[in-house]
Amino acid sequence: MKLILVTFLLVSLVLSSSFFEVSMAGSGFCDSKCKVRCSKAGVKDRCLKYCGICCKKCNCVPSGTYGNKQECPCYRDMKNSKGKPKCP
Repeated sequence: MKLILVTFLLVSLVLSSSFFEVSMAGSGFCDSKCKVRCSKAGVKDRCLKYCGICCKKCNCVPSGTYGNKQECPCYRDMKNSKGKPKCP
């Protein structure tokens, strides 16, 4: 009985880990674009967080490390709760 339970748990673990890899694999585009965009940021972890949020919603990130927001109007026009630009 214990052997069946252990086998079931191992199979479940393997299947669930492969599911998580597939679900997280789609962020490669945003990760690479945001890494470039935030390369010169003072607070990189915050820059990467908000850039990632904006990229996933808009499917684009402006080129360069600053400015060029006209390349991506959705990214440019996103505002935080205080009405200031959300995307770095």
